[in-house]
Amino acid sequence: MKLCRVIAPVVASVKHPAYEGLKLLLVQQVDAAMKSKGSEFLAVDRVQAGEGDLVLVLQEGNGVRQLFGIKKFPVRSVIVGIVDDVQTAR
Repeated sequence: MKLCRVIAPVVASVKHPAYEGLKLLLVQQVDAAMKSKGSEFLAVDRVQAGEGDLVLVLQEGNGVRQLFGIKKFPVRSVIVGIVDDVQTAR
């Protein structure tokens, strides 16, 4: 799982049929200091996250397929939780 920040919603007029009816969000991974790291990527929202939310993203094909109950599913990243607080040992 990755800790990410939601950047913005994504709207597409033409997309793969598997994405029909799914909410897509642009997210970016963050480190323990909440600093952005890496490139942005698309994730399917399963928890009603919104812009600016800190979220947990599952990026594992088999786990995603199990969540949706579909054997062949072209989705790799799914938001599975909204994070309320992060505490780190200092």
